[in-house]
Amino acid sequence: MAAKQGRKSSNWKNRLLDGTHNHYSCYLPDSLGKIASLLLRLFYSGIKADKDQTAVLQQLEEDAVVVYATKFKSYFEYLFYYIRYQKDKLPYPQIGFDYQVYFWQPVSRLIKIWLAHIDFFFHRRRFPSPYRSGFIGQTLLKNKAGMLSLVGKRGFYRRFVKAKTDPIQYLIELQRSTERPIYIVPQLMFFSKNPHRSIPTLTDIFFGPEDKPGMLRRLFTLFKNPGKVFVEVSEPVNLRHYLQSESIRSQPIEYQSLMLRRNLLVQLNRHRQSITGPILKTNLELKESILTGQRFQEFMDTYSKNRNIPIHDVRKKADAYIEEIAAGYNPAYIKIFSAIVGWIIRTLFDGVSVNNNALSKVKRLALKGPLILIPCHKSHIDYLILSYLLYHNNMPVPLVAAGKNLSFWPMGPLFRSGGAFFIRRSFRGAVLYSKVFAEYIYKLLEEGHNIEQFIEGGRSRTGKLLMPKLGLLSILLNAFRNGACEDMIIVPIYIGYDRVLEEKAYLQELEGGKKEPETLKGVIKARKFLSKRYGKIYLQFHEPISMNELLDKLGNPLADMKPKEQNALCRNLGYRIINAINRSAVVTAYGLVAGAILNCSKERCSYDQIMSIVETYMKHLATQDAKLADTLILDQVHAVEHALDAFVQSKFIEPASKDKSIPHSERHYLVNAARRPSLEYYKNSCITFFIPAAFTAHAILSKDAFQFSAADLHADYRFLQSFFKFEFAYDLDKSAEFKVRKSLKAFIDDAVLMPHQTIPDTYNVTSSGFRKLRLFSIFLRTYFESYWIVLSFLQNNSKKSIKSKDRLKKILSTGNRMYKRHEIALPEALSKVSFQNGIDFFSSKGLKGSDDSEKIEYYTEVIQKSLKTLQN
Repeated sequence: MAAKQGRKSSNWKNRLLDGTHNHYSCYLPDSLGKIASLLLRLFYSGIKADKDQTAVLQQLEEDAVVVYATKFKSYFEYLFYYIRYQKDKLPYPQIGFDYQVYFWQPVSRLIKIWLAHIDFFFHRRRFPSPYRSGFIGQTLLKNKAGMLSLVGKRGFYRRFVKAKTDPIQYLIELQRSTERPIYIVPQLMFFSKNPHRSIPTLTDIFFGPEDKPGMLRRLFTLFKNPGKVFVEVSEPVNLRHYLQSESIRSQPIEYQSLMLRRNLLVQLNRHRQSITGPILKTNLELKESILTGQRFQEFMDTYSKNRNIPIHDVRKKADAYIEEIAAGYNPAYIKIFSAIVGWIIRTLFDGVSVNNNALSKVKRLALKGPLILIPCHKSHIDYLILSYLLYHNNMPVPLVAAGKNLSFWPMGPLFRSGGAFFIRRSFRGAVLYSKVFAEYIYKLLEEGHNIEQFIEGGRSRTGKLLMPKLGLLSILLNAFRNGACEDMIIVPIYIGYDRVLEEKAYLQELEGGKKEPETLKGVIKARKFLSKRYGKIYLQFHEPISMNELLDKLGNPLADMKPKEQNALCRNLGYRIINAINRSAVVTAYGLVAGAILNCSKERCSYDQIMSIVETYMKHLATQDAKLADTLILDQVHAVEHALDAFVQSKFIEPASKDKSIPHSERHYLVNAARRPSLEYYKNSCITFFIPAAFTAHAILSKDAFQFSAADLHADYRFLQSFFKFEFAYDLDKSAEFKVRKSLKAFIDDAVLMPHQTIPDTYNVTSSGFRKLRLFSIFLRTYFESYWIVLSFLQNNSKKSIKSKDRLKKILSTGNRMYKRHEIALPEALSKVSFQNGIDFFSSKGLKGSDDSEKIEYYTEVIQKSLKTLQN
């Protein structure tokens, strides 16, 4: 009898090895049949799976075993990935872990599945298991992809109650038995970009939430708004590397599978949040969370006692401050704003240029912690275009720190709905307000919101970046130090324009005009801009800065820093951000042509002269790895001519002849002196790439010799760097010697200099070199003249007679007199911004009035000598 049973068992094993029972409903064949495949392709045709998302699948190793992972079990998603990835020639999931698909199986396979199960049950009194039989492992190793789900009631019940096979544990065992790498690729399907609400709506209750919609809601969304449904591919997990990690290697397999499941869920949740944003709470919930927090409660008690103010008055005031500050993010308004901003961009501009690869990296890093998006600020369009771009690249609209001046009715409530929170220009004397604001920022980071701030504090009226204002950055660092988030990702962003809308207003303000306050009347007047075109918008994301990685490099944890050290870190970080934005700047034809016109030695410039100067600057930009606008790359000549025509149309310059039939190559242009400040604005948009060369060239010219050594230039370079420290941010990681050496190499490449044949580190200026050196050094003339005006004012006024309130007006008046007397040559030197920077510099040297004649005499000699060098 025993022998008979043994033979029966042996026959059964042979049949199993032959594959007679390896027919399972968890497996989808290569073809479902023409009709079934066509129906599924049509059904899923409205779901977007962009190539930039699926590109990661093509980058996996050729012999990799691919298993997709979703959070929830979903036949809807399983069939989508199968049919879409098959169409796109990507690894498509044929094995569904714990899935049972019958409806879409070919009839012949259905019959085999049923017969195999019946036969197996007849011999074994149980149904076959694709895990126990080894079918899943064998199929995966035959280059078939799989798919598993991480969360599900039945899955949990099977693993922990009935002790059935855990798919994760099964994959770990499979990885241990093969040399081929197994990749688990988390996948997400979105039916909406709206954040999950803390209080569900009736639609959520009856039809499922948007992150896990029921079948009816899925079908409704798919057929009504097919483009609304899209797929995201998260970072693949290399199972071999995971098992080799120190914290996992020595652990039992149960722990390894448990931690892997947890890590995958965390990754999926963070990825979802990086698209939709954190759970959307009401302002009442946020307010209650802030006001009832232990840290803030203790502060209010202390504040009440120290100020002898009743605690209920303190609470009332704190409540009012939160109302003044807080955003009122509303997804419905975001959709409306998206349509409006899209229309504005199409109406006013010729498109947006973005470095999408860098944006993709920013998107991936959003999984580590909240993003602190820090763009430069040139126009009111800045925050509109950035939010619009992020929204249309499947990222949450950030909460934007806006000046309180923008909270006017009716725009203030609209801005709040779009994610703006408001900040006062100064916290001076407002102790309770500053604490409430700090707690609000802490709560935003703790919830996982991305925050956008303008580190310059306001829009630049000069075209170049302003020095960093560190108030909000300091608050963010404090919140990070106090544990608001695991990591904080700083993202420097350059936003530039061929032409800015506020061009006329900036010119008026620089020349002493009063800044118009933001009002409803101003918004209505803005419609006049709709009749013009302003070229392209350039948006460049710099390499993000992880605070954890930065602190690791510095080797000093933030928690261990003393206040002075943290302040130093904040300053360092602020200048790193400004430098990062400068390095990401895009050079446009408008900026180059403006520079060429202003730096031309004569008031009348020929087309050939302008093109020659542009060519010199282009060669230099190539040595600086500067990013060029598409128009300059595609057709430099046409881009220059287009910029010249635009400047003529705006009356910045005038053609010497009214005859429009004269070709560009034969034209001459006259500069409109009254519009030079406008040209200065565009020149400054790319000046950051020329400042090191300008300092070096000025140091060479000041030697007044054909031969010099590099060492002779270092002291002059450092002086200029210090003298203009409030005008230009310098790379903290690069020394003056490095900058001089790099500039000299660029000059050698352009035949400006020739290395001496026998004397090391010595150079000769070529016959054409002096002219080109002047083209670089002349960038500094405007600033020397501005500082000369400031110094002249200080020379004629004692420290006690100067009132800070009227100081800039009086300096401007002094400058106008000097310009009329021809003591200065450039009307663009009459800039309130440069005057203030000059005041800041001289004040930092202790020079605040005519009392310090010795310092006045020293700087008079320095400036006059420099201006003489620039005029020769």
